[in-house]
Amino acid sequence: MASAQAVSTAQINGTVKDQGGLVLPGVTITITQTDTGLVRTAVTDDAGSFVLQNLPVGPYRLEAMLQGFRTFRQTGIVLQVGANPTLPVTLQVGQLQETVTVTGTAALVETRSPGIGQVITNQQVLELPLNGRQLTELIFQAGLAAGGASTAAAPGANTLNTGTRNYPTVTVQVAGGASNGLTYILDGGTHNEPFNNLNQPLPFPDAMQEFKVETSALPAQYGHHAAAAVNAVTKSGTNSMHGDVFEFLRDSKLNAPNAFAAIGPNGKKRSDGLHRDQFGGTLGGPIVQGKLFYFGGYQGTRINVTPTDNFRFVPTAAMLAGNFSAVTSPACNSGRTIALGAPFVNNQISPSQFSPVALTLAKKLPAASDDCGKTLFDRLNERSEHIAIGRADYQANNAHSIFGRYQFAHLGSKPDADPNQNPV
Repeated sequence: MASAQAVSTAQINGTVKDQGGLVLPGVTITITQTDTGLVRTAVTDDAGSFVLQNLPVGPYRLEAMLQGFRTFRQTGIVLQVGANPTLPVTLQVGQLQETVTVTGTAALVETRSPGIGQVITNQQVLELPLNGRQLTELIFQAGLAAGGASTAAAPGANTLNTGTRNYPTVTVQVAGGASNGLTYILDGGTHNEPFNNLNQPLPFPDAMQEFKVETSALPAQYGHHAAAAVNAVTKSGTNSMHGDVFEFLRDSKLNAPNAFAAIGPNGKKRSDGLHRDQFGGTLGGPIVQGKLFYFGGYQGTRINVTPTDNFRFVPTAAMLAGNFSAVTSPACNSGRTIALGAPFVNNQISPSQFSPVALTLAKKLPAASDDCGKTLFDRLNERSEHIAIGRADYQANNAHSIFGRYQFAHLGSKPDADPNQNPV
């Protein structure tokens, strides 16, 4: 099985030849990550081949040098997570001080992996619309995916009955597999929950660099699950400071009236009182130029909503007077007529037979809005979501580097309550 570090990074390989097509051994290959200044070197073997491994994702510049040949330089190389592209290099006869530069801006084509998949780039992560900014939904971009349940703090989200999952996430089925049939990897570490093998929450979009979804012919390093593999990489600091601040607000006062909203006692449509506020930011940069970098971010979500379509049935004034004719009529029973059983006649019960305790409790109930005893009521739903992430990267030298990341995610909700904040 491949190491975790190899899975979360990329590598590049190639063969160096001269203009006549002969391979060139002993060529010094230097690759530099332009954002952080990370440098890795290699020397071609007798077959003119080279491999540079464990490269963090991002933009690179590659140089090839050999005495008697012009220096070859290619810029704009973009390495994506888990990629292993092949880069052919051709050296021209000349002075070492002369340079042949090739410029590109796109990711190199992957030709060595048997897997079928798609990389969701940083631009897609930030710009594609997402309900609740839930990154897991971008897995659908790779195809063969179907939605599952959700614990995210979004209106209309279903409750996922999978134990104590008190953090925001969405489950996905891919290629006909189950929700727990996917391998999730974040920064090279397993990101599946041990309790039920489902996915743990991914970072929010502003903290995610990119991720790759492989849906078929999975490589050996993804042997844990058969359906698909999701390989994600978080952002890291660079030699320049960068960050952002964001807020997304939804409020019932800014929305048009709901055409299907329930009608209140005043004859007007009732508002659900929706207030959804999602806010946060990120910041990253250098602590020591070219050596030590930091990145951190936070996203908070607050949602308050009072559904207006909750209803229950309570005793009507006629029922408390002993008359059950209305509630047994077809209008209250889907077109069926029912009758009270013996010894009661004509759907009448003497109030003297009612329990005094029940009558006392009935006085505490809201009044019925129709002859069937139906009453509408509001029930406040308050939820909060927190996602925080911090990361530090240290480049000891051209051969050794280390990073650490911490992520916290929590989804909380208050007990159901009535408009006066009294527990139901």
